[in-house]
Amino acid sequence: MTWFGIFRLGLVQATLGAVVVLTTITLNRVMVVELALPAILPGALVALHYGVQVLRPRLGHGSDIGGWRTPWIIGGVACLCLGGISAACATALMATHLLPGIILAALSFAAVGIGVGAAGTTVLVIMAKQVAPNRRGAAATIVWVMMIFGIVVTAGATSHMLHPFSLPLLVHVAIKVAAAAFLVTCLAVIGVERKPQAEAETAPAQQNFIAALREVWAEKRARRFTIFVFLSMLAYGAQELILEPFAGAVFALTPAQTAGLTSLQHGGVMAGMILVGLATLFIGAGRLQPMRAWTVGGCAASALSLVALAAAGFAGPLAPLKPMIFALGAANGAFAVSAISAMMALASQGAGAREGVRMGLWGAAQALAFGAGSLLSPATSDVFRALFGTPAPAYAAVFIGQAILFVAAAALARGIFEPAQATQKAHGFTHSLLKEIAA
Repeated sequence: MTWFGIFRLGLVQATLGAVVVLTTITLNRVMVVELALPAILPGALVALHYGVQVLRPRLGHGSDIGGWRTPWIIGGVACLCLGGISAACATALMATHLLPGIILAALSFAAVGIGVGAAGTTVLVIMAKQVAPNRRGAAATIVWVMMIFGIVVTAGATSHMLHPFSLPLLVHVAIKVAAAAFLVTCLAVIGVERKPQAEAETAPAQQNFIAALREVWAEKRARRFTIFVFLSMLAYGAQELILEPFAGAVFALTPAQTAGLTSLQHGGVMAGMILVGLATLFIGAGRLQPMRAWTVGGCAASALSLVALAAAGFAGPLAPLKPMIFALGAANGAFAVSAISAMMALASQGAGAREGVRMGLWGAAQALAFGAGSLLSPATSDVFRALFGTPAPAYAAVFIGQAILFVAAAALARGIFEPAQATQKAHGFTHSLLKEIAA
């Protein structure tokens, strides 16, 4: 695949980010602030949109059977866009008819999750099959940076279009965003995929889904990589809802200042992704060993950054909070993009035409981890605040827990990326325990 083809797939990721940010962030705020509804409602809806993505392996299997994956991208984005419009309508409906609005919102957020699962999984499968090994790291960086770009552009545009705010205007803006996203997707994917392989090459995928999933789960490397994705993304996703409350409660920063820290963290994520993308393009491109180094190193650096933040809570205003937040973002970005590159490399390793099932399995693990993190992290911080009575040790305990997850993920990643002929040896208690879990 050419760089232009990779850029076109990145446009699809940008449209996914555009619709999702409107649904999960803007509608979240409208429900809580303008409609004065309990925050648990949008939180549960966002968790639902992650939960239905457990269907990703099934959606990936569907694309494996046909071999022609472009319709799955277009269909997935169509489902996403319809879900986004319907979610905006549901939010407006809640102002006058709460229960019907909640029911419609639940169906809409489920549609958003299914659409993201179908389109996002299929984009990665096409990249795994058609991007040259020496370009995978840079390709992963491009598509994820473009997704962030889509989020940023949509957030800025909607903030302008929604002024002065009204519920009918919210629905109108959602229709505009969804229509633009669908149009961009259709233009982006036309001709980007090579023609389906011969039937003889895709025949193994004709098995039923349960048999295909069992076959993939029986693969030791695929199974361990699934556990790695869940552990690392649980630690990663759990940060999102806790960093700003931590900075506000412990360092007495204003909402504007904590929002600046979030922006700084995302800047670090982009910097880490770009660094890995450039490094893998020119140094050891396409091989698993450099991917292992970046993945393990990124997880380890994320753990160290979280430990530093835990200590910063006790140091108070003297702690260099901004550099710590940026370093955490850079470490997160480095491990995330290297793990995505590894997904593309590992998706085709194994029996049969199972790229869609493997990628779907890993995508489902990621979505479930994000959903669990978004629920567990704030709840855990509340529990520890009740136990300790002060915020600093409570947030420190949560950060340490996340750091432990990153260490466990790093230990597991070391074995996943070793050559098949390498002898697997235990490296201490943690590594031995992880081998038992993954066996």
